[in-house]
Amino acid sequence: MLKKIFYISGTLLLIVSIFWEYKVNILIWSIPKIAYFTMPIKENIPTNWSSGPSEIQKRTDERPNIILILADDMGYNDISAHNGGAADGSLKTPHIDSLANSGILFSRGYAANATCAPSRASIMTGKYPTRFGYEFTPVPAMGRLIMQWLADEDDEELRARIDREVATNIPPYMEQGMPTEQITVAEILRDAGYYTAHIGKWHLGNAYGMDPLSQGFQDSLQMLGPLYLPEDHPDVVNAKFNTRIDRMIWGLGQYSANFNGGDRFKPDKYLTDYYTDEALKVIENNKNRPFFLYLSHWAIHNPLQALRSDVEQMSHMHSHNLQVYSGMIAALDRSVGKVVQKLKDLDIYGKTLIIFTSDNGGANYIELEDINKPYRGWKISFFEGGIRVPYIVSWPEQIDPGQKSESTVHHFDILPTITSAAGIKSPIETNLDGVNLLPYIKKEVDTQPHKTLFWRSGNHQSVLHEDWKYIVSKKENFRWLFDTSVDQEEKNNVIDSYPEKAKLLEELLTKFNSEQKDPLFPSAYEVSTMIDKYDGQEYQEGDEYIYWSN
Repeated sequence: MLKKIFYISGTLLLIVSIFWEYKVNILIWSIPKIAYFTMPIKENIPTNWSSGPSEIQKRTDERPNIILILADDMGYNDISAHNGGAADGSLKTPHIDSLANSGILFSRGYAANATCAPSRASIMTGKYPTRFGYEFTPVPAMGRLIMQWLADEDDEELRARIDREVATNIPPYMEQGMPTEQITVAEILRDAGYYTAHIGKWHLGNAYGMDPLSQGFQDSLQMLGPLYLPEDHPDVVNAKFNTRIDRMIWGLGQYSANFNGGDRFKPDKYLTDYYTDEALKVIENNKNRPFFLYLSHWAIHNPLQALRSDVEQMSHMHSHNLQVYSGMIAALDRSVGKVVQKLKDLDIYGKTLIIFTSDNGGANYIELEDINKPYRGWKISFFEGGIRVPYIVSWPEQIDPGQKSESTVHHFDILPTITSAAGIKSPIETNLDGVNLLPYIKKEVDTQPHKTLFWRSGNHQSVLHEDWKYIVSKKENFRWLFDTSVDQEEKNNVIDSYPEKAKLLEELLTKFNSEQKDPLFPSAYEVSTMIDKYDGQEYQEGDEYIYWSN
């Protein structure tokens, strides 16, 4: 009997030891399997988009159609209209470039935050997301657990700070959304008679009326899983990295969506192409009435997965990572081209306002050096690489083509620009931080849209005032001051040379912070990121870094 007890105890101890040694890998392997049984995914379910007046009915409402195309994690250098495209300059984005040439390309377009959800909240509301406490990006509970365990593995190297009690008590993922009292651009347009459709990523909550259908969209095809195709699909090429974010995303991996809150189902092709084809259906169905299409691509966020046919076109590139990443960009560029061509085929291109941007800069965990070139920093940092993004506005019947502007514009300008184009007096016009960009684009005014801009994510904060930019990682008192009139690339920290200027910007930031709401849910962890090296490169004494709170 004792031998049996000893044998069972030893076996259990061995199992527990093995689990603890390989807990992250086991968890990452098991999550998709568990999810498959707890949240089954059906085969593809055809969508049923709403339709406007038929062909024989003449369109009487001449207000413009509006299409907002939002890329995810697209670096400043990822479009060839900027610096040659996708790091080594050999990838071209002809359709995105053509869109820029048809209207205006803002070289100083800023994201509202260096991570996705707060930027999306700002785009939807025309405000700083901190005005209503939407300061941090929601992470699923299982994702937080993976992050905690990964921090246990390499905490000293990456200098991660995890508040386990906070992480355990944060509201469920679906409840970490934008407050419903905030009025969205979709609600404004819907109430003014526009048809409103959402495709792709949402990331602003799904419980208690925070979902797209409750926030102004009449139809919504929503991304639920982060895979572009199943990992083992014969048409896909994958690139993986041993970084905590990449491992977490693969661990949460599903290939799924739902339409108007219905059952989970599998898209029927590579995700970027699937969203594009669905967008074409929306345009076709509603060509005879004014519509607002929010095409919120997952591309080019990790996991890095590209169609084999696209990767084969990148064989000249020097690394597998870059080939896959460039293939993803090619699919996104193809999407823009198809949308524009559809509008032209239907003879509604001239009366359609198109805005293209990204939610933040390129990420450091995909191990590519130059995606934000020539700017320093990455997604999650308020250096230019994290917040300066592609920003294009096209409206052929109203905007002169071929314009390039160095005016400082921001995500929260999108809502007032859209409502002005639609001829709508916004019910929240006096409470906006954003401004209507059309008078600046049409050269009706010659001032800058913004004198001062702010960014805040817990410990990490920044202010841009006129030509001066101040960045701080507060707990460590890491501070930077840059004169952007001569140093937009933020190479020369002049904090010690201009103490009075630093003090002025600190005071502006303090005043801004006093006007913001406390976060709706607290920061659970702080992770350092090197400014000039991507995740996975070795830290050396003297390398500059910031702490990012989330």
